[in-house]
Amino acid sequence: MTKKINSALISVFYKDGLEPLVQELHQQGITIYSTGGTQAFIEKLGIPVVPVENLTTYPSILGGRVKTLHPTVFGGILGRRDVSKDLEEMKQFGIPEIDLVIVDLYPFEETVASVAANKELTSEEAEKMIIEKIDIGGPSMIRGAAKNHKDLVVLASKDDYPGLTQLLKDQNGTTTIEQRRAYAAKAFEIVAHYDVAIFQYFNNEFNQYFIQSVPQAKTMRYGENPHQNGVFFGNLNELFTQLNGKELSYNNLVDVDAAVQLIKDFQQLPAGINQDEAVFAIIKHTNVCGIAARSTVKEAWDSGLAGDPESAFGGVLVTNKNIDIATANAINEIFFEVLIAPAFNEDALEVLKSKKNRILLQLSDKALPTQTYKSVLNGVLVQGADTGNYEKWEEVGGRNTSEAEQSDLAFANIVCKHLKSNAIALVKNKQLIGKGCGQTSRIDALRHAVEKAKQFNFDLNGAVLSSDAFFPFNDCVQLGHQAGITAFIQPGGSVRDKDSIAYCQENNLAMVMTGMRHFKH
Repeated sequence: MTKKINSALISVFYKDGLEPLVQELHQQGITIYSTGGTQAFIEKLGIPVVPVENLTTYPSILGGRVKTLHPTVFGGILGRRDVSKDLEEMKQFGIPEIDLVIVDLYPFEETVASVAANKELTSEEAEKMIIEKIDIGGPSMIRGAAKNHKDLVVLASKDDYPGLTQLLKDQNGTTTIEQRRAYAAKAFEIVAHYDVAIFQYFNNEFNQYFIQSVPQAKTMRYGENPHQNGVFFGNLNELFTQLNGKELSYNNLVDVDAAVQLIKDFQQLPAGINQDEAVFAIIKHTNVCGIAARSTVKEAWDSGLAGDPESAFGGVLVTNKNIDIATANAINEIFFEVLIAPAFNEDALEVLKSKKNRILLQLSDKALPTQTYKSVLNGVLVQGADTGNYEKWEEVGGRNTSEAEQSDLAFANIVCKHLKSNAIALVKNKQLIGKGCGQTSRIDALRHAVEKAKQFNFDLNGAVLSSDAFFPFNDCVQLGHQAGITAFIQPGGSVRDKDSIAYCQENNLAMVMTGMRHFKH
């Protein structure tokens, strides 16, 4: 349904870029209503403008808090043009039809950030400045216009000034229902983000005045699948600088989260792992499909890829060291979605940017949140983050672990923590050589891990095994022993721990109990 714009209400905080749009409205003979600073801006352009006060018969009052909150304004926005009773009432009370609403919002987030940076303000002064930037009339007008998009256009962002200006020129001041609906959707997104920012400020359990960041709402191209919608709430700029590539998708973000959770664990390493070593991991569908620790980034990449070169295709890559040219040339040979690193050498970046859609993220040193969230049924589960790797290192097997086994066990325990349960990780020389994850039984996870290792011709003799939870029976240590495993690490806690311990003692196998389970559902 095409609609002609005959009147517009303009009340904006940001006026940069507004002039061409106002000029176009004037050239098309559209009546302009406005308030305060926006009205003065339009008058300076020499363009006729009707003060909103002429409609409401009230001046701006209460220090500017009340300007547009009036039945005449909202009647003009919400009046339905195809409902005769609405039109009769609008005529009775002298309410004009408003066909275009151009309204943005007070800069709440910017005010919070500037106040947080100004340490000379008292908490009372800061609170007052922030509270006054909570817009009331703006969101109400935007929501009203978006609700009534069947009859009018709503513009809630200065970024859309040029687009609407061109549209009005091309279509002689008319819009289609599809165009109005698209503008309405964006308007609701902007208001939703604004409300979340305000909620975050008030919900901050620490001093509201010193809040450093607020979440941002970002619409994804789609969700997990093309028929699903997706929105991200958060601030990615705190964690990454994107150096190349297309926008991150919903699935990208899920895998990137898994990759960052993993690599952050290698920044606080337990005994037995060299802090100076490079760790390189490949993530696929949130699970680690290849990972290794080596003296150079290139060697870590080669060994990590060798762990499962088939699954690596289209994966998310992450490392704890700078990407150099040798590594970049090696990585450039395969297809991957995302590469995350703390830094990139210039010559390496030049190689990696050769594919314009390839996403390159420079990871900051900012700590991850201490809580995690998951939606279930009609609510949300909240829990503390799974920090740490073990509460104890208790040798309970037939012998103590060797130095090499300790290093591999510590490495395997971190890797296994980041696999979906039930999970088993097989490691040799700080390289993942087999894994089983997301299985309905632990013994099946181990069978899958052994088969993976055999698929890529790894020798399991002398390898170690990590389990994310206890062994309910001794079948896992038996099968592992038969495959060549010499050392095991697991949290313990089964009523039949003694069966697994006894088997290890009888067969001179090492076993470490950590006292910390790492289920990942």
